[in-house]
Amino acid sequence: MKRYAPQLVADKHLTGFSWRDAMVLITLFGLFWSALHFGRGMLVAFDGAGLPELDMSTSQIPYYAGRTLMRMWIAFAFSLFFAVSLGYLAAKNKLARSMILPALDVLQSVPVLGFLSATVAGFMALFPGSLLGVECAAIFAIFTGQVWNMAFGFYHSMITIPTDMQEAASTYGLTRWQRFRSLELPASAHSLIWNSMMSFGGGWFFVAQSEAISVMNKDLKLPGLGSYMAGAIERGDNHAALLAVIAMLSLILVSDQLVWRPLIAWADKFKMELTDSGQAPTSWVYKLLRGAYLFDWLQQRVWQPLGDMLGALQARTKQRPKALRRNRPNWLLRALGLLLATWAIYEVVMACLAALAALHGALTLGQFAHIAWLGFLTFLRVLAMTILATLIWTPIGVWIGFHPKAARIAQPLAQIGASFPVNMTFPLIVGLFVATGTPINWGSIFLIAMGTQWYILFNVIAGAMAIPNELKEVASIYGLRKWKLWRTLILPAIFPFWVTGACTAAGGAWNASIVAEIATWGTTTLKADGLGAFIAEATKSGDTPMIIASIGVMSLYVVLLNKLVWRRLYAFAERRFRLD
Repeated sequence: MKRYAPQLVADKHLTGFSWRDAMVLITLFGLFWSALHFGRGMLVAFDGAGLPELDMSTSQIPYYAGRTLMRMWIAFAFSLFFAVSLGYLAAKNKLARSMILPALDVLQSVPVLGFLSATVAGFMALFPGSLLGVECAAIFAIFTGQVWNMAFGFYHSMITIPTDMQEAASTYGLTRWQRFRSLELPASAHSLIWNSMMSFGGGWFFVAQSEAISVMNKDLKLPGLGSYMAGAIERGDNHAALLAVIAMLSLILVSDQLVWRPLIAWADKFKMELTDSGQAPTSWVYKLLRGAYLFDWLQQRVWQPLGDMLGALQARTKQRPKALRRNRPNWLLRALGLLLATWAIYEVVMACLAALAALHGALTLGQFAHIAWLGFLTFLRVLAMTILATLIWTPIGVWIGFHPKAARIAQPLAQIGASFPVNMTFPLIVGLFVATGTPINWGSIFLIAMGTQWYILFNVIAGAMAIPNELKEVASIYGLRKWKLWRTLILPAIFPFWVTGACTAAGGAWNASIVAEIATWGTTTLKADGLGAFIAEATKSGDTPMIIASIGVMSLYVVLLNKLVWRRLYAFAERRFRLD
């Protein structure tokens, strides 16, 4: 098994400052300046009556791209913290798991527009007279498009850590923090990084809906690439739409080279295997960072002293009476958990009462039956997308995971596909559907798949890359080929990852149906019969009872599907397909 080494520095200690360190410092300074420059625009005055007209000139695209990228990374930071915290708590505590997993099931089923309709007014009231309220609402909407996949992926990685490694950590007497840092986080690295890439792409997918907010008969367009795309779509401006697409693709490729590819190369050291793979993932940025003296200096002068200080504090804690050490933290944690649970239950009850009050007298049985029927039609599209995406992308994902050289090309292409907003395909799709006479009721399946099939692909790639090299060698020695290899090694190894990908793909498909079941370009609009189109229209018109009823029906479908299908598959994967 490879040695877990959380630091990013090279194995040998460098002796002095070099040009690599200068490049790192210049880059950090540039990032800090960019954050100040683009963040300043979030704090301008805003009276709530409306935003100034969006400037559609091409010279504004770089600034809009920077504003959007900043929102994306802020949302991702919150998503990462949320996913790791809740995933860890759900994996470690049965009572917390019984509340967290159903809550995640419900929350991932609530569409982005559903969050916007409920949060825009709240954030604007929280920051009166400032654009920061609308900015927070947009960031929160992007957060809801990113976080659920990461949370499910991290949770499942935690519960499938091999038993012998858990026992070894207990034998060595590791504290919770030492166990988390040395075992649990490294063991989850591959899944967390690949799911983070997919979640970041999911944020791009909904960026237009997050920045061009149409709720309660109000149109709020924040300066950003998503709102620029929305404006181009409304005007049918092909030139502006093309420039926005080029800017977005550039940001995706830069993020891949500077962030995701180095992280994948770094995470290769955390594979649970006894022999090294012949083709390890590489990254020029990762090589540059490994050769920088700055990180070695920080390790020796900052992180190591802090670690020694924490170790001394832990040693003092161990010298206290055992009863005091054991009972006080447990009592405090339980009290805090009870307080948070009470607050959450109170908020849920109050929200349900407010929803019932809004629905009273405004929703008939016939209207509810119609909404449920539309939900069933969307369910059929989600089911078709999940099956087709599994059949198409599972073998492709395994092939990419087994060939790191191919992954260098396929990874950015998959990120582009996952990040590409479906509404930017409307100039081609609407014309194609009209020319060929394709009904949007069938064509919307393709549009839904464009935004959600990638969850399955990314998770299958992560599962294939996480297969220990010695298992591949044993399979080769025994001459396993084709179906025998798939049945004996590949399918059992990737099944837990596929469950995570398929679950989040199905949940994301319900969300994507809002964008995919209504295709508009210029004056041409194609509308499918489904719950997504119904929610989009209700949200735009500000029909609160219909918004509540339709989101409630969508949540019910997703919760039942997760309870009857995905939770059972999670349990089956945990029971049968652990690397013990």
